[in-house]
Amino acid sequence: MLIKPRAKSQLLIVMEVLHGRMQLPEQEKQYYLVLKKGYEGERLNDLWIEKLVEERLVLHNLLYEVNNSQFQIDTLMLTQDTLYVFDVKNYEGDYSYKDNGFYNSSGKEVKNPLHQSKRCETLLRQMLQTLGFNIPIESYLIFINPGFHLYHAPADKTIVYPTQLKRFYQNLNTKSSKLHERHKKLAQKLLSENIQESIYSKLPSYEYVQLQKGISCCSCQSLRTSLVKKQVLCHDCGFTEAFEAAVMRSIGEFRMLFPERQVTTNRVWGWCGGIGSKKVIRIVLRGNYRFVEKGKYSYYE
Repeated sequence: MLIKPRAKSQLLIVMEVLHGRMQLPEQEKQYYLVLKKGYEGERLNDLWIEKLVEERLVLHNLLYEVNNSQFQIDTLMLTQDTLYVFDVKNYEGDYSYKDNGFYNSSGKEVKNPLHQSKRCETLLRQMLQTLGFNIPIESYLIFINPGFHLYHAPADKTIVYPTQLKRFYQNLNTKSSKLHERHKKLAQKLLSENIQESIYSKLPSYEYVQLQKGISCCSCQSLRTSLVKKQVLCHDCGFTEAFEAAVMRSIGEFRMLFPERQVTTNRVWGWCGGIGSKKVIRIVLRGNYRFVEKGKYSYYE
């Protein structure tokens, strides 16, 4: 049973919008691509978990804090006798393991994901003890990308390589699991302890005038869109979306990027790049938001 579904992090959502509307500095662009690739890898691993047939409780995208130390968990899976922790890496290309470190093909050392996985397990165990729960934990570092190879790989049974994925999940599937009320209580407690990530310190600086205006395609994020017979058409991928739905999504982007700015007809029309008339924009706003009348300073909330 899925207790907490996978969702894009708020940070990834904002970075995705900014990437589509401005030229990100190279460092921030690479950061966005890492976030995007990480999410894609997690979704691939979710497909394997969805095939498991026994009773299990699954929680995705978790952030906890223990003794002023924060740690993230890609996936927690609670079974009858074990709490599984999956740390998914979507690394691609050749890496090597030496001197207890990970190195990419250029010889540059990267963060050792094994250390990160062990730290996560330790902090999770501490948190469970504080909450009064005692259940065995098994942590696995999963390399999901078939294009990944690790030279001089350590003999560590907690690492699952791409070629081992099928066998790993088949073995999990053979383990019987019957859940009881205590498991549901633990899952709800794990869910309640989840905290919200503060994203603003991680965002690049941006101003309204920097950002390209228009309605982005919800399929490919292109701004090459136009209104055709009450549909917003993307001229890059051909995807179409109902005009009202596209405007509502654009308003959501505007409010997310500029929470301090009030929503008005003119602002929404400008943010949408003038697609559609102000009259139609006003109809969409009045149908979905409360109108606060203050003369020329009227707005929607």
